[in-house]
Amino acid sequence: MKPCFNLSVVIPVYNGSETLEPLAEALAEALPAVSSSFEVIMVNDDSRDDSWQVITALSERYPWLRGINLMRNYGQHNATLCGVREARYEIVVTMDDDLQHPPEEIRLLLEKLAEGYDVVYGVPHKRPHSWWRNAFSVLTKRVLAEIMGIRTIRDIGAFRAFRTRLREAFADYRNPNVILDVLLSWGTTRFATVTVNEKPRQAGHSNYNFAKLFKVTMVVLTGFSTVPLRFASTIGFVFTLFGLLVFLYVLYITLVHGSIPGFPFLASIISIFSGTQLFALGIIGEYLARIFDRSMDRPAYIIGEVVGKNDCRQGQLKPDMEDSSEKTGVQPK
Repeated sequence: MKPCFNLSVVIPVYNGSETLEPLAEALAEALPAVSSSFEVIMVNDDSRDDSWQVITALSERYPWLRGINLMRNYGQHNATLCGVREARYEIVVTMDDDLQHPPEEIRLLLEKLAEGYDVVYGVPHKRPHSWWRNAFSVLTKRVLAEIMGIRTIRDIGAFRAFRTRLREAFADYRNPNVILDVLLSWGTTRFATVTVNEKPRQAGHSNYNFAKLFKVTMVVLTGFSTVPLRFASTIGFVFTLFGLLVFLYVLYITLVHGSIPGFPFLASIISIFSGTQLFALGIIGEYLARIFDRSMDRPAYIIGEVVGKNDCRQGQLKPDMEDSSEKTGVQPK
């Protein structure tokens, strides 16, 4: 592939000190083959190991590498959003820090992007995680695709390439609950996927367990969609009809037989309707929690420190791609 793209590679980092150096070496070898000018932005999401020290050392070795240290742990999507807003070139590529996303596969994303798409996801041939993690991940991605309104996309992941101008659609977004894929869908519907080779994790273990995956799913459902509220309304309507039928049954038994056998029937009905009400209240509570978060005006992230010479390889920055975002997680209007 002839180098024709100007790339900003964004990598959220959390406890990745063991893989950052080989990742930087792989990027140094792969990026010149696909890009005329490029930069790499590593965003340290308050790692508990010495990831920030490694990023600092790498920024001194590679003039095209910048490091951003966040004030606290905000989450993978928040850290990625920070890097996206700091990107200065026309195409952004996001990838994990664990070497599961091979830098040489970036070429495939860019080739697909050149066909006229705005966002391209790299889909692995085989999912490397456990069966329950893969099943839950597939379910979450299917729900996310429905919310995004991109029903042709069924595999959504962290290995993606998209046009930097899409960030204009969420330039004013200021909320601690961030799902980058939904934000990208605010600016385009031209999504595509391409099959890539995904390697096994080189070191450490995944930071996503069942609880975190469930939390992400709830953020997706209640932070960017009204589907749960509609579902609660439907359940309420169904059980209203059911209650009406129960009333007619009780009325019939009373008129014909004089009375209805008491406690078991009554306890069952109360349990059913009480559970339904608590379920609906729980859904409403999740939405109230999102409104509460938004009312506090909490930023998506806060930058604590930046390292790097900001010397991008082969060429100067384009004036129209310079990013003037502030360090509070929101770009100025």
